Amino acid sequence: MLRDLPYVDALPADRRARHLVAAALCAGSRALDRLALRLAHVEARARPEPVLEFYAEAGAPEGALYVDGRLVGQVAGVNRL
Repeated sequence: MLRDLPYVDALPADRRARHLVAAALCAGSRALDRLALRLAHVEARARPEPVLEFYAEAGAPEGALYVDGRLVGQVAGVNRL
């Protein structure tokens, strides 16, 4: 027995909604990615070279290593670089 099936070029409503939400999320993700890249380039140009400092003098912590004025570590047993 043959019977004609109607042609449906649209997805069912629940799948259509999921496809629309997925497309919107993908578009938003691409836009945020472009924005992040643009902001990273601006930040990279604006940031000066880091200032490295090493102190092994009397009154200063022995072997203190500073980057941009912030203590990042101590080098044990080293009293000059």
